[in-house]
Amino acid sequence: MDREKFEELVDKAVKNLPAEFLDHLDNVEVLVDDRPSPNQLSKSRLKPNQTLLGLYEGVPQTRRGSNYGMVLPDKITIFQQTIEAICRSDEEILLEVEKVVKHEIAHHFGISDARLREIGRY
Repeated sequence: MDREKFEELVDKAVKNLPAEFLDHLDNVEVLVDDRPSPNQLSKSRLKPNQTLLGLYEGVPQTRRGSNYGMVLPDKITIFQQTIEAICRSDEEILLEVEKVVKHEIAHHFGISDARLREIGRY
């Protein structure tokens, strides 16, 4: 899939979030990259059998205090080639992008991987 089409899928996935989430997205940028960098991989603490499809880097809203301000935006990166490598069709890519965007947005709101597993969301 070309980059422009993939970026459109990511943009659509963000825009299709429920209004109660969209209205509270604060100081976050969503980007697309081919694959995670070595630095991103090392920070993610993945197990050997895991693949990094997306990454949230920033200060979750639940950890922002009164001193939070004048900071660079949080960054959510969606990894195109990594997602494409686990999907067999454009439809699977679309579904995976939606899932990964929601997962990383959850981190922006302070929801951990453990909590997402607990509530059955990944």
